[in-house]
Amino acid sequence: MTDDLTLAYENQSFVPGFDAISANWTVEAEALRRRLGDRAQTGLRYGQAPRQTFDLFLPDVTHPVGLMVFIHGGYWLATSPSTWSHLAAGALARDWAVAMPGYTLAPEARIHTITNEVETAIFAAAQIVTGPIVVTGHSAGGHLSARMACTDRTPDWAARLVRVVPISPVSDLAPLRHTAMNATLKIDAAEAATESPARLTKRDDVDCTIWVGGQERPAFLWQARLLSENWDCPWHVDPGKHHFDVIDALKDAESPLIQTLLD
Repeated sequence: MTDDLTLAYENQSFVPGFDAISANWTVEAEALRRRLGDRAQTGLRYGQAPRQTFDLFLPDVTHPVGLMVFIHGGYWLATSPSTWSHLAAGALARDWAVAMPGYTLAPEARIHTITNEVETAIFAAAQIVTGPIVVTGHSAGGHLSARMACTDRTPDWAARLVRVVPISPVSDLAPLRHTAMNATLKIDAAEAATESPARLTKRDDVDCTIWVGGQERPAFLWQARLLSENWDCPWHVDPGKHHFDVIDALKDAESPLIQTLLD
């Protein structure tokens, strides 16, 4: 019998001051949207379901360099693009447009359905913004960003995808089958096999670097290294960063994370 892995994948309890950290996300996100004015286009539709929308943030130039996509986390169970608007700041300062897809949450959607939704959302954003596409995402969003680089995904925008940078990704879903959250996620053996990036093949023409915080739970360090080894791509351990501040570097146009994404 496999041990219960719920604690291994619990993040909030191991980050002091999490409530204050999460409250500040909303404040920062709203502030960025206000600052951008009509360059913040929220709630754009890519489908008819309530959460099938994306937010698009445009830099102050006529022609953006390209499109960066950030996919939010929350274990496919929680949060929405509006929580994370502030993370567009670094890319915007470098004249990239930023799209943040929403998606139907579990249990209404299974993970394979969410993967399809994200692919469709990026297609919609790619119709608006020309140029290269880079995709990043955090935690469950890290999983979804990695999925966009797998050889089983062949969207119309695939030829424009140059890089993925999964941040703190869940790259193998199998361990989550042994957590309490799987009562909602309902991951079975078949879905773990077909939706785990670490069990799939990366496209040769897509660059990839895995990013993870040095102070994350051991399970997330393992997940990051597993994907790095199986995909034969670099991984970067950000010293001193935990699961919730490792993404803060997306706000800084000169941070190593933004440089890895956009250079």
